[in-house]
Amino acid sequence: MNNYALIVCCFVAGLLLRHFKRLPENAASTLNGFVINVALPALTLAYVHGLTFDTALIVPALMAWVLFGFGCAFFWLLSKVAGFNRATTGGLMLTGGLANTSFLGLPMIETFYGRSYLGLGILMDQVGSYLVLSTLGVLVASIYSSDSKVNARVIGRKIVTFVPFQAFILAIILSPVSYPEWLNDLFLRLGGTVVPLTLISVGMQLRLGQLAGRKMALSAGLGFKLLLGPLLVLLLFAGVIGTTGMAMQVTAFESAMAPMIGASIVAMDHDLDTSLVTLMVGIGIPVSFLTLPIWAFMLHGI
Repeated sequence: MNNYALIVCCFVAGLLLRHFKRLPENAASTLNGFVINVALPALTLAYVHGLTFDTALIVPALMAWVLFGFGCAFFWLLSKVAGFNRATTGGLMLTGGLANTSFLGLPMIETFYGRSYLGLGILMDQVGSYLVLSTLGVLVASIYSSDSKVNARVIGRKIVTFVPFQAFILAIILSPVSYPEWLNDLFLRLGGTVVPLTLISVGMQLRLGQLAGRKMALSAGLGFKLLLGPLLVLLLFAGVIGTTGMAMQVTAFESAMAPMIGASIVAMDHDLDTSLVTLMVGIGIPVSFLTLPIWAFMLHGI
């Protein structure tokens, strides 16, 4: 309930701040910049540093990469049929292909599967979702952005200079070293600002009046993220590869989370159809509260 209350509070705060003009017009961009350059790197330094890797965790770690690959292929084909422009296609790839495996994923795992599986969720989030966002996500955002100067060198530089990616590499390098308690606490506190600041940013930019003209793209995006994408992940890992058990259940369940908040920030930072991206997050999160219990029931016994 605490997470649900935070979602509602931050969305409403963002809407009210925009309505009453309490912050400058570019405030959302400033918040996004802080999240990307400070909060996300701090979160990565806190959690990746403490991960322990095992061969049994390969499939869960691969989930986000597979889901994003399916998402890119699906939305690329859909754009050819539906005539989506580049910004819309890129925005759908990011928000429809990456799951909210941390803020929503971790408490949902605890609720439906128990606290003992939170470590698995952190692995899927840090080695999966956030690493995909820091590499392939930035690649897609750069390709589909309006920047006419995008080329292999520019894209490579964007990935290498993407601060959360640098933080991931640094966390791996520092893994043999124990953080002082004060430093770990600092990273956790800074990382804890990711969710409230991002949701306020989304709330400030969310305009439900734009829903009328975006129903097709929004339906396709949420339909893939909440239904088709997780089904494809389940069919590949459980049906084709033959992976079963509780780890597989939790992995498929994580893939069914609402659109990743961090992905929406990267999409907005690259001007990838901001109105659609905010709708994907703003509507996708509450809708997922209805679809996730259904997924948990369906996955039982796999």
